[in-house]
Amino acid sequence: MEMLSNKWITTVVSIWIQCSVGAYTFSIYSPVLKSTQGYDQSTLDTVSVFMDFGGNLGVLSGFLYTAVTSRRHLSSGTSRFCGPWVVLLVGAIQCFTGYLFIWAAVSGLISRPPVPAMCFFMFLAPHGATFFNTVCVVCGVQNFSHHGGTIVGIMKISFRMRLNIIFVLFYMKSFNGLSGALAVQAFDILCKDNPTNFILMLALLPNIVSLSVMFLVRIDESSSTVDDKKHLNAFSSISLTIVGYRMMTVILENFITFPSWAQISSFILLLLLLISPLGIAINALIEDSKRNKISSEENPLEYEQLPSTSEDKMLLQNEEDMNLVQAMGSFDFWLLFVAMVCGMGTGVATINNMSQMGQSLGYKTKEINSLVALLSIWNFLGRLGGGYLSDLLLHERRWGRPLLMAITQATMGIGHIIIASGFSGNLYFGSFLVGICFGSQWSLMPIITSEIFGVLHMATIFNTITVASPIGSYIFSVRIIGYIYDKEAIGEENNHCFGIHCFRLSFLIMAFVAFLGCAVALILFFRTKRFYHLVVLRRLDYSLR
Repeated sequence: MEMLSNKWITTVVSIWIQCSVGAYTFSIYSPVLKSTQGYDQSTLDTVSVFMDFGGNLGVLSGFLYTAVTSRRHLSSGTSRFCGPWVVLLVGAIQCFTGYLFIWAAVSGLISRPPVPAMCFFMFLAPHGATFFNTVCVVCGVQNFSHHGGTIVGIMKISFRMRLNIIFVLFYMKSFNGLSGALAVQAFDILCKDNPTNFILMLALLPNIVSLSVMFLVRIDESSSTVDDKKHLNAFSSISLTIVGYRMMTVILENFITFPSWAQISSFILLLLLLISPLGIAINALIEDSKRNKISSEENPLEYEQLPSTSEDKMLLQNEEDMNLVQAMGSFDFWLLFVAMVCGMGTGVATINNMSQMGQSLGYKTKEINSLVALLSIWNFLGRLGGGYLSDLLLHERRWGRPLLMAITQATMGIGHIIIASGFSGNLYFGSFLVGICFGSQWSLMPIITSEIFGVLHMATIFNTITVASPIGSYIFSVRIIGYIYDKEAIGEENNHCFGIHCFRLSFLIMAFVAFLGCAVALILFFRTKRFYHLVVLRRLDYSLR
């Protein structure tokens, strides 16, 4: 068991956990939920809002993670009841309870529940996913503190990959005759292309995976080595391979219809790609066993070797390992929060309205579907590339990560302007820039949080800042895009608006907001520039020398 208790095995099982969660699959089962429960569109939208907030409010998971992984608890007699596995267990209970209730209501196993009850369980199911996400991201940062951007990117892209995997599972047909493929047979028995059974799968799949491997997710305090980056890059390469593979299949599906054998082969290849990180972990363990161990007394967090002027000491005391209340009392917290409202909010609004924009501009259904799928892929690349590039700039150019956040938000503003322009193919170019830059925010924000406020309470603080996403989404999707669209559609047939004027003003406003986010991120960069040089970079130099 000791051989399995290391950061490499933890990384592999964290990827598997992230890929198994189905938090953003509401569109698959929403039609059957609407029909079986007798909801109108307004009620369905209300239920979906609770799902969105459940998937973004991870503050409780942060508090629990901090509580069960603190040194005080781990060193006490109750240490066997502490550790990241506790957070995974609580998340699994919520996920199972929420989706099981939804499945029971949709399948008719229980009488039609009142809307408030459905809203509660619709909140509870994706809220469990925030516990999985918190464990995987924060454990990754703690295990690879000097390559935090890369590991957060890997975890975030894995969290997005699960949606593609679930779609591949859900839309595959004709599994008959494959007695050797147990996973495929299990899905065939469970779903049969049935949204009701798909909800049951969401109740079972993430919990089976997480409960099976939860004791392998651990905080490894071993020293970083120069080869860590090499193995993390290998994990990133596999992620890029999966993204490229899904991009290729998305494009091909617009031109040809895959026969059943091709769908089955596609699924098997996907499984092999998901298993392949285990080979990287084994190779890393073999290399680590051959390498001379770094002295256990070496501590990369020894700040005594840093400059010790009174002003520097005050800076260290004020910025390192803040709790949530202390962080919220700092100006840097609110700068980061406002930057995320601008970046995440405008990004989510673009994603949520991509289909509607395509219809307004006369795109064909296949083109719209391709746009949505490609936007998801650009999101993947942004999550992975943002973390990797921020590590590269920090290590090689010694630039603080908020600078990259500012650059990506400015680029996102350009993407919004391109969408507002209305020229032929504008959605393809604009969504590429917005998708890449939006995805990068999800990698940059957690690692910036850990560096500015410390790792000890990172789980709580970054989950609090994540609330910026639904807040921004509501402001820009409902109060700006929705309001302006409805105003432009007055007097048109069926209140549907056609033409670039439907969204032009909205995206010009969001472009301005993105540039505002860029300015806020630049302020954060200059405010933390000295801290990065005094603490982050010197700690990095000391640990990797």
